[in-house]
Amino acid sequence: MIPLRDRNPSGTVPFITITLILINVLVFFYELSLGERLNRFLMHSALVPAKLIDYRTVPGISVSHILRSFVFTMFLHGGWLHIIGNMWYLWIFGDNVEDRLGHSKFLLFYITCGVTASLAHVLFNPHSIVPVVGASGAIAGVLGAYLIIFPFARIVTAVPIFFFFTLIEIPAAILLFFWFILQFFSGALSIAATPHGGSGGVAWWAHIGGFLSGMILINIFARRKGFRQRG
Repeated sequence: MIPLRDRNPSGTVPFITITLILINVLVFFYELSLGERLNRFLMHSALVPAKLIDYRTVPGISVSHILRSFVFTMFLHGGWLHIIGNMWYLWIFGDNVEDRLGHSKFLLFYITCGVTASLAHVLFNPHSIVPVVGASGAIAGVLGAYLIIFPFARIVTAVPIFFFFTLIEIPAAILLFFWFILQFFSGALSIAATPHGGSGGVAWWAHIGGFLSGMILINIFARRKGFRQRG
């Protein structure tokens, strides 16, 4: 199922959502410009679980470097499909959550979910030497928040039926629950396949950690006044 848009108009201009998308795109084009230097850049700038666990024994790695990598890794991507998919989900669901929280709170919420998602990935892949890249953990937090505050919003979704796609409107609760179950079982299978830590592929547990943190944190960050649910 591919979400195309929601029937839940935002009451404000989503400045932070737009800015996050622009920053991610600009950083991605910078990555493309690096050519053969890209792998070295990712190893230095992105979060690498094994470096976090053994940072005291890794030359040139400090606590401040590790802390920065938690933020930098949210703006790095591994390819065109990776960034297009992430930015598409952020564009569909981010504006309403930003409207609910307000601009500054939404930015803090987004970063907090991203850090929590990375921690979840490290927890389940502590010995991985593969850099964690992508905004998907933070965006998963946005999805978790959307599920809590807009469970009945209608999402226009492309659903594959045999060899064709059909457009239908699905309640957000059903779409996002299905998305979470897919992440959970994929994460469980990844543990079975690589019991001593992941060696690459999709950071399923970052998605799961981000989603759950978004569901919890939205209740802490959300304003109690001046909001009326739409859609």
